[in-house]
Amino acid sequence: MEKVIRNRALRYFVYALCMLAGTTHAQPRTALLHRAEHNLTRVIVHDIFSPPVASRIYLYANAAAYETLVLGNEGYKSLYGQANGFPRIEAPREKDWRASGDINYKLAALYAFFRTGGQLVFSEPMLKDSAESILASCGEHDEAVYQNSLRLGEMVSDSILAWAARDNYAATRKKRRYTYSKEKGKWMPTPPGYIDAVEPYWSQIRPVSLDSAAQFKPIPPPAFSTEPGSVFMKEVKEVYDRTRSLGKEEILIASFWDCNPFYLNTQGHLNFATKKLSPGGHWISIAGQTMESAGKNWIESSAVYLLTSIALFDGFISCWDEKYRSQFIRPETVINAHMDEKWRPLLQTPPFPEYTSGHSVISAAAAEVLEARLGANFAFDDHTETPYGLPVRHFASFAAAAEEAGISRLYGGIHYRAAIVNGQKQGRGIGLQVIQKIRLKETIGK
Repeated sequence: MEKVIRNRALRYFVYALCMLAGTTHAQPRTALLHRAEHNLTRVIVHDIFSPPVASRIYLYANAAAYETLVLGNEGYKSLYGQANGFPRIEAPREKDWRASGDINYKLAALYAFFRTGGQLVFSEPMLKDSAESILASCGEHDEAVYQNSLRLGEMVSDSILAWAARDNYAATRKKRRYTYSKEKGKWMPTPPGYIDAVEPYWSQIRPVSLDSAAQFKPIPPPAFSTEPGSVFMKEVKEVYDRTRSLGKEEILIASFWDCNPFYLNTQGHLNFATKKLSPGGHWISIAGQTMESAGKNWIESSAVYLLTSIALFDGFISCWDEKYRSQFIRPETVINAHMDEKWRPLLQTPPFPEYTSGHSVISAAAAEVLEARLGANFAFDDHTETPYGLPVRHFASFAAAAEEAGISRLYGGIHYRAAIVNGQKQGRGIGLQVIQKIRLKETIGK
């Protein structure tokens, strides 16, 4: 990524094109920040990161961008003293950096974003190509300012990567393979791939705003029982009956919120994966779309990306803590064993326990954060899934989108209602925790 510093030819070429088109500004356009987010998502999809790991990449890349911008924006606060274990990052003190014109903070933020993200993905060269184009599009033609800006971005990125290195992620890579419980009612891998448990030790990752992974521990799922009329079997029957009579709108809703980063296609003996957006990536996209439509500036947009990332990150930690505590069985396993051996859900069952619903948790958490910034009745069109052949959907509010994301899992046949309802409650608690603990503005308010 450091080679971007030397690429003057590309920088001046893009700048000249912008001059001819009349699109250059004294400062980089906010659209460049949204482009950076989109390109990071593109690499995350390409590299097939699991939903929890994807949320980690978004968190640290967005923290790097925001913490860089804070150094040049009064009225906004660093994560220092608010986020767990966050380091103090101070503005540079060298003599040649003191004048305000010596650093382009927006350029520096973009570089910090790409440099940090590049260290967390597999396909760094793919992200580097995006970085070169976007940094050149900033139109910064003062070589001293350009180099100082990249130096600042590198400094902030180093601090964020050091913070990331202490979140226990590396230690969880060395854990033993997950051992499945043989108790009745416990989760087992499901068809078609029978993939091993995804991130069984994610609850050991350091959260950002939570006191612990179990801070918003939900009530237990319904007791497992195959007796007709039991609470559990009523929930199983609801999934079975609902999925056999889905209308076009319900199928569309399930597909729109599928967000399966590794959909396994099976054709005879041939297996191949279709790469798709993660649940967190969908909400990062919503955050970007709504910031653009609301005309928010650089620091506000970066703050919302960061807060959304924190809600997603802490949401997955909390949800995964419960998933591997209860280890609850998926509908597909129960229905095939006790009701209909030929039944298949509309969506592929993900490779981790059922309770609570990850979509329900992280969607509710993200919606709380976005409502706090844009209002409870902020209506928007969601274009996120159009690249995957799905239409734009309109939502009257973030809460409405989160509600639809939750119920989509029942339509898809991969969650019981308790996992959705209790997951949404869990997520709302996490979202409110983020809002209350992480105050990025000096004064309360939008």
